Amino acid sequence: MNFDKELDARGLNCPLPILKAKKALADMPSGQVLKVLATDPNSMRDFQAFARQTGNELVEQAANRDEFVHYLRRR
Repeated sequence: MNFDKELDARGLNCPLPILKAKKALADMPSGQVLKVLATDPNSMRDFQAFARQTGNELVEQAANRDEFVHYLRRR
């Protein structure tokens, strides 16, 4: 998956990955994709809820052992 910016939120627990992603998306032009790396297992559902609430598109999510990757397209 192609992305425009990467955010490393590994080692952070809720709500920090969401807050950092929100700040990163605010600095990006509409249509760009943010890749978020996280280790919090709750981040899977947190980013789904975040996308629904903010109108940003959750393009893809993946889980690899203890790491979770989220791709968000800026609205």
